[in-house]
Amino acid sequence: MVTRYVSALINFFLGLVEAFLVLRFVLRFFAANPTNSFVHWIYTSSSTLLEPFRSIFPTEVIGRNHIVDFTALFAMIVYAVFAALVVWLLYLLSPSRYTVVSKKR
Repeated sequence: MVTRYVSALINFFLGLVEAFLVLRFVLRFFAANPTNSFVHWIYTSSSTLLEPFRSIFPTEVIGRNHIVDFTALFAMIVYAVFAALVVWLLYLLSPSRYTVVSKKR
């Protein structure tokens, strides 16, 4: 029972992280105005999430203004894989997985 709640909590936070990173990717790709308060908030909030992955990949400029942020895409993949591994370990180490149910005759 606890395993389900913890995995739901992990999935909830993963959804938030992924939403911030997708918004950042889309806003940068379509060259959103960084002085806009919402865009600035998304950029500053997601900047912390991207910190471990800075300078792994270059940002690619397509055309005049379209920026493909490979760092955000890579971070999304890493966070999703990490969350899946943690949830898998939770289920693997769950005590209810090892309880024996006796049958009544």
